[in-house]
Amino acid sequence: MPELPEVETVKRGLTPAMEGTRVTRLELRRGDLRFPFPDAFADRVSGRTIVSLGRRAKYLLVDLDDGNTLISHLGMSGSFRIEEGAASGMPGEFHHARSKDEKHDHVVFHLQAASGPRRVVYNDPRRFGFMDMVGRADLAAHPFFRDLGPEPTGNELSAAYLAERFRDKAQPLKSALLDQKNIAGLGNIYVCEALWRSHLSPIRAAGTLVTATGRPKAQLDLLVASIRDVIADAIAAGGSSLRDHIQTDGSLGYFQHSFSVYDRESQACRTPGCGGTVARIVQAGRSTFYCATCQK
Repeated sequence: MPELPEVETVKRGLTPAMEGTRVTRLELRRGDLRFPFPDAFADRVSGRTIVSLGRRAKYLLVDLDDGNTLISHLGMSGSFRIEEGAASGMPGEFHHARSKDEKHDHVVFHLQAASGPRRVVYNDPRRFGFMDMVGRADLAAHPFFRDLGPEPTGNELSAAYLAERFRDKAQPLKSALLDQKNIAGLGNIYVCEALWRSHLSPIRAAGTLVTATGRPKAQLDLLVASIRDVIADAIAAGGSSLRDHIQTDGSLGYFQHSFSVYDRESQACRTPGCGGTVARIVQAGRSTFYCATCQK
């Protein structure tokens, strides 16, 4: 599934096309995606002005002028494209073939902008994505969000915070980092990359990064910095663009070409002077890539 940098890339691509526009009509071409649409969904969105776009973890947030927020999750194959006037199709160069079949265009935002009408189309061949609606004031209490930890790029994420969460935990470090209650939106790819950057083994106990008195060890400070850096690098590069993910302008990001450890099984570790080889193991049903020589 798209990870946080991919979702952030989509949000940034949609923002200039959607913010400040009026939804003249929300067209639903089926009754559901992964889940049924909310009651009277099209009627509640049609006629509203889009105030702003945001993101929480891996969810897109579309704030409307009536105080409601539209929540969108891309699932495995969901993507948006922007259509202006009579132009149809996704602009930009394609690296991976995209669905052109209208049966996969499930939601169409008909928008009125200052420059004229435009459409934002949600396409999802596998239909693992979904959309919901909630009052902005109630967003934090929504089942999707109420148990989420801090954002990996926010000021709330610190070594002291993780020390409190990890203290006395025998849980493998990678599993602890993937727990959305600890950190929101941090996914498999970027956990592997952050652990490699901080030279920490994914299989070591999370509690080993905390002193007996509950203070973070220096390794935990390095891990927090690595998490921030790897997410920032991925966002700057436009997301990893793995499999079905594509930016709203039709182009693909390039961060996948600079992965240091993810999907590099049996290749030489890129840590200078390491001499080790990247291994792949399975943790909780997910592939973990790491170097046992320099990640301890």
